[in-house]
Amino acid sequence: MAYDFDSVISRRQTGASKWDTLKERFGREDVLPMWVADMDFASPPCVQQALIERAQHGVYGYAVRTDEYFESIMGWMKNRHGWTIERDWIASATGVVPALTLIVQAFTEEGDGVLIQPPVYYPFKRVIQAWDRKVIENPLVYRDGQYEIDFADLEEKAKQAKVMFLCSPHNPVGRVWREDELRRIGEICLRHQVMVVADEIHADLIYPGYRHIPFASLSEAFAASSITCAAPSKTFNLAGLNTAYTVIPNAALKARYEQMAAKASMGSINVFGVHAMAAAYREGGPWLDELIAYLEGNLRFLKEFFAQKLPELQVVEPQGTYLVWVDCRRLGFAKEELDRFLVHEAGLAFDEGHLFGDEGVGFQRINIACPRSLLEQGLNQLHDAVERVVRTRV
Repeated sequence: MAYDFDSVISRRQTGASKWDTLKERFGREDVLPMWVADMDFASPPCVQQALIERAQHGVYGYAVRTDEYFESIMGWMKNRHGWTIERDWIASATGVVPALTLIVQAFTEEGDGVLIQPPVYYPFKRVIQAWDRKVIENPLVYRDGQYEIDFADLEEKAKQAKVMFLCSPHNPVGRVWREDELRRIGEICLRHQVMVVADEIHADLIYPGYRHIPFASLSEAFAASSITCAAPSKTFNLAGLNTAYTVIPNAALKARYEQMAAKASMGSINVFGVHAMAAAYREGGPWLDELIAYLEGNLRFLKEFFAQKLPELQVVEPQGTYLVWVDCRRLGFAKEELDRFLVHEAGLAFDEGHLFGDEGVGFQRINIACPRSLLEQGLNQLHDAVERVVRTRV
């Protein structure tokens, strides 16, 4: 490989949420963090160089979206996903979750229903409830080790909703939705006048054999009644640079979104983020290809480890993302017991499955975007704890 994904970079005491909030989040500092969705890899060299050059300028005043900003997004969407978008469709966001907050405020009223598909990224529910909207759930169906959409239930639930948060690819279960699935979602939402908000932040992290399809690219009708939320942050590990954006083909919807952003004073962008994103989208493709190959190796390593040493655990194999959803129910722990076991016996910080909804009880989300040596360390700690605590039960 031309790029180094094996070197362990110390992130402690760098203000990294993943590593420096362990005491507050898990009650201990001496756990191996494999929870929040950022990577323990350095961003691509092209990004680092762009940031160095911008830093050397020495003046870091208010930033605007340049031609390079728009062209990098349009080029990436066209070249990576086959989606031709227009400059006027792009609106900035400080993050995908802040964008969802603006969307809820702009397009719903108190008491309106917002549809989600649990077990799903937990800030979805938090945003909905924070603004006194009603959470409408269309739970995914777990069958034969994989997740599917209950379309009959979705049809009924759409009657109660004004907006649907579509997680595509899905976090945490790792599904990359097929075209026929996306079309059925879109047709149901059109039928019931539900606006689709597609969170496509993991769109670039797709394993071989699968393909991400931007929801809005499937038809003019879908594009006109949807908002796509995207960012290079997961792809290139830029979460701290506020590089999210929305794609809104419907001019009236875009104007409404931007009016709410202005009202909330959330229209500014990060002076470094602009340059980081442009460099990543312009030059980061080869790095991303190698990253996906490395993640695929990590996933294979984890699956083989579980098969050989931890058969009690079932991996829900992801089709995309660097997050692995693991069924831990055969360990026999109650909800909080499983959390305590992992932290205090295995010394591991995973994202607890129940955070993603009741359907996630007994599951854990593991972030495998780390050097393989750290992944191996974590899996060995998990095996030792299972051997010591679970397998010795009478």
